[in-house]
Amino acid sequence: MRKNSLDKTQKRRMRFGIAVFLAVLVMFVVFLFYYMAVGPDAGAASGSSKTYNVTVDAPRGEILDRNGVALVSNRQGNALRFNAAFFPSKQTQRNEEIYVLINLLESRNEKWTDNLPIVEDKNGNFVFANDRDSDIKAMKSKNYLNLNSYASADDCLYALSEMYDLDKYDRSAQRKLASVQYEMWRTGYSVSSPYTFADDVSDDTVSIIKANSDKLAGVEPLITSYREIPDGTIAPHIIGETGVISEDFYNEQKEKLDKELDDSSLSDEEKANLKLNAYSVDDVVGQFGIESAMEKYLRGKKGIQKVTVSSDGSVDTSYSVNPSQGDTVVLTIDAGLQRVAQNALENRVKQLVDTSTGLEAAGACVVLDADTSEVLASATYPSYDLNEYYKNYSKLLKADGNPLINRVLQSTYEPGSTFKPAMAIAGLESGVIDINTEFYCSSVFQYYDMKFGCLSAHGNQTVRDALQNSCNIYFYNVGERLGIDRMNEYCRKLGLGKPTGVELSESDGILAGREYRQSIGSVWQMGDTIQAAIGQSDNLFNIMQLANYCATIANGGTRHRCHFVKYITDPSTGTEIYDAGTKTLENTGFSQKNLNIVKEGMYRVAKYGTPASTFSQIPENVAAKTGTTQVKRLVNGKYISGNNGLIISFAPYEDPEIVVAVIVENVDSGSATAQVAADIYNYYFSTRTQVVSGQNTGTLLR
Repeated sequence: MRKNSLDKTQKRRMRFGIAVFLAVLVMFVVFLFYYMAVGPDAGAASGSSKTYNVTVDAPRGEILDRNGVALVSNRQGNALRFNAAFFPSKQTQRNEEIYVLINLLESRNEKWTDNLPIVEDKNGNFVFANDRDSDIKAMKSKNYLNLNSYASADDCLYALSEMYDLDKYDRSAQRKLASVQYEMWRTGYSVSSPYTFADDVSDDTVSIIKANSDKLAGVEPLITSYREIPDGTIAPHIIGETGVISEDFYNEQKEKLDKELDDSSLSDEEKANLKLNAYSVDDVVGQFGIESAMEKYLRGKKGIQKVTVSSDGSVDTSYSVNPSQGDTVVLTIDAGLQRVAQNALENRVKQLVDTSTGLEAAGACVVLDADTSEVLASATYPSYDLNEYYKNYSKLLKADGNPLINRVLQSTYEPGSTFKPAMAIAGLESGVIDINTEFYCSSVFQYYDMKFGCLSAHGNQTVRDALQNSCNIYFYNVGERLGIDRMNEYCRKLGLGKPTGVELSESDGILAGREYRQSIGSVWQMGDTIQAAIGQSDNLFNIMQLANYCATIANGGTRHRCHFVKYITDPSTGTEIYDAGTKTLENTGFSQKNLNIVKEGMYRVAKYGTPASTFSQIPENVAAKTGTTQVKRLVNGKYISGNNGLIISFAPYEDPEIVVAVIVENVDSGSATAQVAADIYNYYFSTRTQVVSGQNTGTLLR
């Protein structure tokens, strides 16, 4: 039985070997014919010299804060690439050269490009890498190894060893050498498309390679640019990261290119330019954040290097098309304010969270320009360092508090009492209440056979009193008079449950009402309107939405699009090619009289309410509304109750400049979050008074 099994294996190896030999023979004959007919490049010069074109990548554009502080820039470094015009074509020589390079880099603790979807486990066995299904499928396909879909990692490695004549090496070395050869095939290695063997190699290693250039034919050290993030802790969720292009994105861009090339109105030059700047399978692209959202601007334009090799071996290079760096993206973010917001949030979360419950510490805050809705700061806690993103990705993915989540945009929260200013506006604008309308609060609201409570018996309350005291009873009455449909008409004008327009992906949130209930196959009940009136029921909004709703009140009733990008410039000329400007999403038409009533109620919260002592530290008057919502989370198999604390605010009260919204998960109350806002206001107003002579006070730099 064992002998028959061995015979089958030997026959399979023999058949595979013959197939590989015939395939290589055919490729050699075709290449020889092509080489004799047209030379190494279709554009090669006749005679003793040969000319070919090499595509050259361009540096990505920089990302700056609103004051010109570099958040992402470029630095020069060394890459090692294989030039097909000089790199060994004989397989045994090629293997030896690659083997020397791998050993050199590994002995110096430097990395080389290793993307083979086969890895060695802790027991020394070869297995397929996780989450590489598409790569594994491509490797087994008819275009490459031509193996059955059920072939094991060992089967694939054996086939690779046969294909690349690696029998003389041990299994670990076979895998490494096969990895390089696989990547050369995958990326379309050719004379016009050199293969990058290693990135960011040290100067010392480059010196060793140059000193041994006679033994390392075709290995070219190349000075290139690499992404540099001066401080990876600043707004990592906003800035984002780059990485090798995904298969889906590559295919999407290829399909887009094919459609563009079908346009008969394009000139040959325009089509050539499209082809030159087409994405390749080894391109680096934005993966998330601004790096992804602004990919079309940040991505530079590729160049063409003309390389001429004379008969004596001398090489002459020149550019027929110069590569050009990507555009400079200037954000609305202020790096100093961003750092203060992050520190204030982290400090307060750590102070407030009750570790005895087992609930995770987390929070988010956002700072907007009250007049334009430019995002001046956007912080999430827990957070991480972008410079450690790939190194620590697995740990970050499993870490407590989900630090990879952008809580400002992707998390939604029940707004609680921060919803009450919206209800006050709806009541005043619709005419169901006015400035003098009073409702009596006995701490209980009877609605048919249902009872709804308030934290205190406030007695007679006007709308300004109700905002200051956060009286539930008052807003239950407003909600009953309005009804859910009319209530939501005004909430939508304020942007609640609607996208804010930011360049990054965000949760839409939920505006409680019949429409949402129908979407989930449920029915809106009578008592739901009463609960929705105080920010409960199904209401869920992200913190950016709450901040922008507050900004709409602060600026007099105009809801603007929130944005992270301020403008974009061409780095070579300094010319502005895009200006985000201020885009109006909604002119609410709310009367200034009614808005002022609501703003006065919010001022009373900050001046006389629970956060008053905290806001007394600030040199300007603040208007605010706090909120507290109860949540239940599953911890170690048990549901634990906790509170989320929220605050929306703006300052100065008399002439609003900025808006600050904060959420801290699992704290006592919304007023506990006021310290985060206070730290931000203190920084903003202290730096405002330190501007240089000649600069308009009260504004940030363009």
